[in-house]
Amino acid sequence: MLNYTSADAYQLKREEVSNTDMSIACFLIAHPKGTLMWDVGAIPDSSWKPTGAPVRLHFSLPDRTERDVTMVKPLKSQLAEVGYSPAGITYLALSHYHWDHIANANDFAGATWLARKNEHDLMFSKDPERTIPANYSKLAKSKTVIINNGDDYDVFGDGKVVLKYAPGHTPGHQVLFLDLAKTGKVVLGGDLYHYPEERTLNRVPPRDSDPKQTAASRAAIEDFLKKTGAVLWIQHDIAANRKLKKAPQYYE
Repeated sequence: MLNYTSADAYQLKREEVSNTDMSIACFLIAHPKGTLMWDVGAIPDSSWKPTGAPVRLHFSLPDRTERDVTMVKPLKSQLAEVGYSPAGITYLALSHYHWDHIANANDFAGATWLARKNEHDLMFSKDPERTIPANYSKLAKSKTVIINNGDDYDVFGDGKVVLKYAPGHTPGHQVLFLDLAKTGKVVLGGDLYHYPEERTLNRVPPRDSDPKQTAASRAAIEDFLKKTGAVLWIQHDIAANRKLKKAPQYYE
């Protein structure tokens, strides 16, 4: 959980937001043709020790901004609960490169990384903002599929797991469409929105890499949701996240 006392950075007043804290969501998609890990957390498993109770961590990013994160379970232990390990994952995809989505990326360097060209180039540029390059440095040597900007990417070739380009928050930001047999159609939204109030009140964070592009991507994804009947899961929506099944439970 990301601990915030204000939503000002998202053009939201405190009284407009039911809870300023944010959830940290990571998803494993298991398909007959392989597995995909989508986003990998805010704190590397190796940098904290679980106690069985929530652990609050305070740290500084490379730009010297400070953050508080409350952790409960390491990512790898959650994967182990459902019979997986990073070494056995087929594909890795990140919604975007910010620090709270890439923490355990190095553990998945043996997977094939599905990366947007502009996001990949930015990640390995000099001093990328709002991230911790050391946490994904091993991806530089991963087997990598570079996805052209603007293209959808059908991960397993059957339309069930599709990366959709949704730039604005970062230049190569993407969301993940899932067509689940029993649950139905779902879009994992990355940071397309952070709070549900951004969606209902139509607020765009001014510090996005391109706020106008964010608005255009939101409109395109909202149109896609209407056409397909898919449901949007806002990954940082702490109230919604609390209602989701967690490992070892799963959605079919």
